[in-house]
Amino acid sequence: MNLSLKILSLSSLVAALFLTGCDQKAETEATATPAIPLDPYFTPTAPTNPQAIGAIRTTAKPGDEVTISGVVMGREEPFVDGRAAFVLGDPAKITPCNKMPGEDHCKTPWDACCDTPEAKREGTATIQILGADQRVLKQSIKGAHGLKELSTVTLTGTVDKASTAEAFVINATALHVSN
Repeated sequence: MNLSLKILSLSSLVAALFLTGCDQKAETEATATPAIPLDPYFTPTAPTNPQAIGAIRTTAKPGDEVTISGVVMGREEPFVDGRAAFVLGDPAKITPCNKMPGEDHCKTPWDACCDTPEAKREGTATIQILGADQRVLKQSIKGAHGLKELSTVTLTGTVDKASTAEAFVINATALHVSN
């Protein structure tokens, strides 16, 4: 066997061992934190008597159960990457660009870029799903049951203990998506 063939064989062996090690690491990480099914959090029918985000955020206190309705909007990236959390906007307070008069050429109409920061603050809520450990689930909720930017969502949940007048946060227990 000539030297270049030996080097090529040795290089191939090292690469194979490296790739096998990576596969085992990825497999171990995947089994260490299994995804919790999101299906139980979604309902086939919308919760009844939802209130507008803009109205409820001024009266709800941490621990209160609330039912709200809104549209996934208010930020350029309304979904939190790798977490079961997103921003829900009140269409009575903020407007996505595709609902503005005139032609819409906006690539991200859900960011409501024409609204003021104050209107966005008053008209949005952060929605999150908590696990048994009371932490936001470490998995994306985007796409679950058709949930995407500009989806209409009605939900029931509890106002989070960390919720404030500046950052209204709801721990969702039942969500209904209509697109």
